[in-house]
Amino acid sequence: MPVLAGAVAPRGASHHLVVVGGSYAGLQAVASARESGFGGRVTLITAEDHPPYQRPPLSKAYLLGKVAEDALPLRAESFYRDAAIDLVTGCRVSHLDPVRRTITCGQDRPMPFDALVIACGARARRLAVPGAELDGVVVLRDLADARALRERLTAATSVLIVGGGYIGLEVAASAASLGKPVVVLEAGPRLLARAVPPQISDHLVRLHRRRGVTIRLGTGLDRLDGEGGRVVRAMGSDGARYPCDLVVVGVGAVPNVDFAQACGLATPAGIAIDAFCRTGMEGVYAAGDCTVQPNAFADSPLRLECVQNAMDQGRSAGAAVAGRPEPCPGIPRFWSDQFDAKLQSVGLSAGSDLSVIRGSSEEGRFSLFHFRQGHLRAVDSVNRPGDQIIGRRFLAAGLSPTPDQARDPAFDLRTLLPVS
Repeated sequence: MPVLAGAVAPRGASHHLVVVGGSYAGLQAVASARESGFGGRVTLITAEDHPPYQRPPLSKAYLLGKVAEDALPLRAESFYRDAAIDLVTGCRVSHLDPVRRTITCGQDRPMPFDALVIACGARARRLAVPGAELDGVVVLRDLADARALRERLTAATSVLIVGGGYIGLEVAASAASLGKPVVVLEAGPRLLARAVPPQISDHLVRLHRRRGVTIRLGTGLDRLDGEGGRVVRAMGSDGARYPCDLVVVGVGAVPNVDFAQACGLATPAGIAIDAFCRTGMEGVYAAGDCTVQPNAFADSPLRLECVQNAMDQGRSAGAAVAGRPEPCPGIPRFWSDQFDAKLQSVGLSAGSDLSVIRGSSEEGRFSLFHFRQGHLRAVDSVNRPGDQIIGRRFLAAGLSPTPDQARDPAFDLRTLLPVS
């Protein structure tokens, strides 16, 4: 359990903040606590063997060799020293005692805390089909996964992607860009069905097929066959056989809440938190992909898996620990790079009753503005980042263009926003 010791905490400090999880949320929580004036001891614990790092490049630029591993860390080592943060790596928390207020890593001695932020993220969901244990069947969630996948991609002759979500499509684009034959099996009727509207799904299908990726919609995976312990083919629910020596599984994620669930703090769906990232236990907070939080853009609490939400929640949790609670803004934001398409979303389009297009889908540069009862709910964009900036400002201010204004490319939407 290596420890990168921070500087000595401020004199007179007695409270101990422990943050579990070297994620965007965990790192933001310790940074926010310090920025908000927390003067006690701070310990950041991560199960991985290295400091917190960027995760979005893992399925894209890192796989393509465009981003080196030494460029991935989110903060330099000097940050932890200067902010007096003890960074503990290679430590997986196995037990939380809310009565004694301690957490335990494996067989180590319990570590006491006065305030706790749980930011353990989520792990990749595994396949439950015959052959799922074969060599060559992999997931992509962390740096260790990405290292292994990058090495396997070099030697792969045929790649099968199971799942047409963000990870699956990003890896498909990366593999195809490396010249590998790629097949994507998506059990649902369209790509990214839970995240984007049909128009975006259709655009992505056309994009991937133009680049040589085979997309099979409405097709699940029945089994994987192997030879000598290695995967060699897949049998789809359509009855077809798909040769493959590398299978990348992208069928969702499961929140890492086992130790929190054991003490009644969480359910399998995640850790329930309020707008200030407080749990049902005094002095215990949570942030990131392991949480479920009420959201103004949804009719029920959500578990949002996105970097922006993790950072927003981490910032809110850290401020609350320091006694300066600030509600999490809760504006969902997602993005994905696939080939030459930058997909960006702000808000949630689910529940909208009208969508209008701005730009041209034929030219590969367009946005969909989604409304409910005439009020803007979300903006999904392909290669139109300016619309995303405007959309974020509208949603943050609680303002809205009319559908006619949104669909008119000659109308300057910025004129409706307050002068900053």
